Amino acid sequence: MKLPPYPMVELDLSAPFDQHRATVLPEWIDWNGHMNVGFYVVAFDKATDTLCNQFGCSWEYTREKIGMTFVLEAHVTYDREVKEGDPLRITSQILDHDAKRLHFIHCMYHEAEGYLAATNELMMMHIDYETRRSAPWPEWAMERIDKLAAAHKKLPTPSQAGRLIGIKRKK
Repeated sequence: MKLPPYPMVELDLSAPFDQHRATVLPEWIDWNGHMNVGFYVVAFDKATDTLCNQFGCSWEYTREKIGMTFVLEAHVTYDREVKEGDPLRITSQILDHDAKRLHFIHCMYHEAEGYLAATNELMMMHIDYETRRSAPWPEWAMERIDKLAAAHKKLPTPSQAGRLIGIKRKK
């Protein structure tokens, strides 16, 4: 199996994947005194980078002009506010995958107090660098994605996954 031209991190099969940590930065705060909605997405995007490192499709992957990933769809839930300086713990769980796509969810927790602050469900597509079109994951990535997905399969699906947005009407 051909491997990437850069070192791969040790595969972490914890379920859920639990490596990403962050702190709510001062510039992420809005006039309500809590983290602005857009910066939740920024924090989640950094967690996506941490997850992609696990299967070798990190910044080096694009910098080496091998391939890239595009997010096709995203859904964020805001469950409880976080404020400036709050420590964040973001876990990731693979929900499904195929030869070209990865469906996963991040859960953001207040690391010190333990409460769920937000979730981010994503559908990601692997992209060929030259054509900028969808393409199968490289063999080394697919092997690691398969292992991660198998480890995550035993987890319950978070209630926020697969939700539709809409106003619930009383009958």
